[in-house]
Amino acid sequence: MKKNIITIERQYGSGGSVIGQLAAEKLGINCYNRQILEMTAERCGIAPEYLENAEENVPTSFLYSLLLSANPARTMEENLPLSDKVFLMESRIINEIAEKEKQFVIVGRCGSYILEEKGCFNVYIYADHEFRVKRAISEYGVSENKADSILKKADKRRETFYNVNTGRVWQDKDQYALCLNSGVLGDELCAEIIVRAYQEYNNRFKD
Repeated sequence: MKKNIITIERQYGSGGSVIGQLAAEKLGINCYNRQILEMTAERCGIAPEYLENAEENVPTSFLYSLLLSANPARTMEENLPLSDKVFLMESRIINEIAEKEKQFVIVGRCGSYILEEKGCFNVYIYADHEFRVKRAISEYGVSENKADSILKKADKRRETFYNVNTGRVWQDKDQYALCLNSGVLGDELCAEIIVRAYQEYNNRFKD
């Protein structure tokens, strides 16, 4: 099965967003990351900053079963916490993008799970703790005395968001086609490896 969509899960400070954008540019396709949040905010009529906080809150445990329904009852959805409503809306937007675009890159937001049936080339970007702390300080503007705490909290939020919504384990490398250490390889090389592996894999299949 061809895997036309590249999904990237990443540790905080590993540069996964930058790597995803670089890979998309090399392939001449779109990369979606924060744009999904902004689309959701526009539809909801709420500021993206407000939704960003709700997006990373712990969702309810029954969301997984709710997502299995093609047409969830409106009354059920209205009773969901904001974090779950955000995820449901993002899931719809991601699926809408997949209906319009054959190939694209999506960073985070459980893209590998939401688009699993579409065929995804799943990538996990990580780096050692020291590298990520330094990047958070130098590139994200995080204060030195708070960097370690912010990194740990961000990773925990991402892990919980993924695990609860998918029923899988975020850092289980068996579910990824590629796991790349950006601290060792660097952003540019990671992007090149993703593109090369993605193309080589899909070249095995004929349309």
